[in-house]
This record gives sequence, C-alpha cells and structure tokens, in this order.
Amino acid sequence: MTIDHQTLLNFPIPTIRQTLRWQDTALYNFSIGLGQDPMDKAQLDFLYEPRLKAMPSMAVVLGYPGFWIRDPGTGVDWVKVVHGEQSLILHQPLPVEGELTGVSRVTGVVDRGPGKGAMVYSSREVRDAAGTLLATLEMTTFARGDGGFGGPSGPIKPPHPEPEGAPDLTLDLPTRPEAALVYRLNGDHNPLHIDPDIARAAGFERPILHGLCTFGVVCHALMRTLCDYEPARFGRMDLRFSSPVYPGETIRTEIWKQPGGAAFRARVVERDKIVVSNGRFLHA
Repeated sequence: MTIDHQTLLNFPIPTIRQTLRWQDTALYNFSIGLGQDPMDKAQLDFLYEPRLKAMPSMAVVLGYPGFWIRDPGTGVDWVKVVHGEQSLILHQPLPVEGELTGVSRVTGVVDRGPGKGAMVYSSREVRDAAGTLLATLEMTTFARGDGGFGGPSGPIKPPHPEPEGAPDLTLDLPTRPEAALVYRLNGDHNPLHIDPDIARAAGFERPILHGLCTFGVVCHALMRTLCDYEPARFGRMDLRFSSPVYPGETIRTEIWKQPGGAAFRARVVERDKIVVSNGRFLHA
C-alpha cells in the first residue's frame, strides 16, 4: 500500500483523554535521566512527590495518540519512519497530575520523490480538564520508504539557522544503557527501540533511543543551564534530529546565547556525532 495524500492529510488520529498521576510525571523525569545524582536536590524536585515538578518536555507524552502511523490505513511503511523534527511551545507549567486531553492532526504531507521519502507534518494540542491550553507540539516524521506517491512536493519547513563560533555553554548528560526500555513505558511503544530484529530491518545495528527521549535529555540541559530548573522560565524549543542515539551514550548539548533565548545543538561524545541540529530555545 502507498500513501494517498488526501487520506493521510485527513487521517483520524484518535483524541486521547488521559488521567495523569504524579507517578507518571516522576517516571517521565526518570526516563530522560534525572536522578542519576541522588544528592542533587534540584533534580530530586522532579522525582520526589512532596515537591514534584514536571519537566517541560513531558508534554510530548501527554495526550499522546500512540504509534498511529503504523495503522495500515495511513499507507506509510512504518518500519522505515524516523522522527525528523520536534517543536514544543509551553503555554504554562505542566501539572504533575490531573485530567488531560490531546487532540492531534496531520497538517501537511510532502512527497520528496522516488527514493527520497516523504515528510509528514503533524501537530497536537494538550489541554487540562477546564480546556486551558497547556502545550502545543509540532513534529515532522520522515517516511524514508514512501517517496514518489504523486503528492505535493513542497513547501518544506525551513530549519532554524545553525550558530557560528564556539558555544557559550556546554553540558554533558549521560544516558542509561536501559534508557529506551524505560522511556517506552511513557507510551511510545515503537518496537524499533526494543526489538533487535526490527532495528536491523530498519538499518540500525541495535535498538536506538527514542528521538523524544533525546529531546527530553536536551530539554534537561536547557533547563539546567538557562532556566535554573524553573519550568516557568521555559517558553519554547525546536530542533531537528540529525542522527540516532544509542542507549548508554553521553549527549553533549552545546548552547549559544541569543536575545530572548539561545541556539543549540547536541552530539554524542563517544562517537563525536551530531545528533540534534538547528535548535532554538526561547524563554517564557
């Protein structure tokens, strides 16, 4: 089955109603690496229930509709999809518990041509029980096996410009070897991140870390270096995934301060490989 542009553009992604518990918030924060230093009180604020905070990047797992693109009705070769870009706008600090709703939709489909894949753009709004908008998420899925279906060829969203010169700040954050096994408990069950056979079929030597886990690690770095771990100071982050991370690798976030925020990118230290590029952060 191949992609039909209009079918995919109007695909009925399910609306998700979620009961968020404080345990879910603590699990998310743990899954992106917080708490590796059990004496760091600032990190414990994201794990210890009497004073629990939600990391802004937790929005990516709230109202999450699951691996909907795996549905045969999308026409997408799901084994070959990778996460291309992710944007998060935080309208206010996230709650640590409560009733939430996520409404997702496909906003665009671009055919890059035979052998070049397709870009699927989608967005999600996360609201609380009162209907207050908490976060807006936008993502790009790169469907590597699906170009040449006769859909529109553009436009493709331009990335944030890459910074020049040496970074003003750097921060190394290690990931746990079992990070992908833990992160998937947030609801992202793509077998690419746990099944070695599926990972090899997709062209990887072993299961890779979820792109959104990498997103969370970079968010942690931005919160630590630019926000003093205060969610109210966080406004927005956008980035492009350049290469996969393998669980257990160290992610180095490089930051260039700019008016109102910063530009950033990230690399894995062990392979000196850029894994996140074209990053932009804005203060609230």
